[in-house]
Amino acid sequence: MNRPANSAPLNRKPQFTSAVLVFAAFTLCANTIVAQTPTTNATKSTAHPARRIVVSFPDHKLALLEGDRVIKTYDVAVGASITPSPSGEFQIAQRLANPNYYRPGVVIGPGANNPLGPRWIGLNVKGFGIHGTNRPDSVGKNASHGCIRLRNHDIEDLFARVQVGDRVSLIAERTDETARLFGPAILPNAETHETLQASNVVPAAHEPQSEQQGDR
Repeated sequence: MNRPANSAPLNRKPQFTSAVLVFAAFTLCANTIVAQTPTTNATKSTAHPARRIVVSFPDHKLALLEGDRVIKTYDVAVGASITPSPSGEFQIAQRLANPNYYRPGVVIGPGANNPLGPRWIGLNVKGFGIHGTNRPDSVGKNASHGCIRLRNHDIEDLFARVQVGDRVSLIAERTDETARLFGPAILPNAETHETLQASNVVPAAHEPQSEQQGDR
């Protein structure tokens, strides 16, 4: 990472702001996924018992669970076929309100044009997270560069209900659990999953196109 222009001298410990931490997160969604230790900038809340997020890629749905109880479900966008979302078991490592968006030569502050929307929920896998969007039309489709997108009012609601350390299950194929949570699969006109996936790809016009910069 390049040193910010206003960084501290070499003999001093850098003072990391939330903006710098966001920049670290937004070497985002590169093609190679590298696990990392959860960030320590956010203090874990004790406002509620541990919760779990389950995201089903085929259903384009996210469920928030407390034990076996479904608290709420949300529509989401997931990774396009050429920039898929990672699947597996993760944890929430970071929570940021009103994040800045960074890519080479571009900084977009909080507001209507920010591709991250008003909230960022970072996972303990380098560069991936759950966030809002300035492309609400992409929700319900395979459209992102790997991150999980929600409509902005939904990400604000979800953000308020989760904490650092909560588990996140990203599931690429339908399972008994996703069928229980989201209902049976519906394939209109008997289209295959691959056909539906291809037809759901949406160009990420407001997102970086570099192979080294993934979805936000």
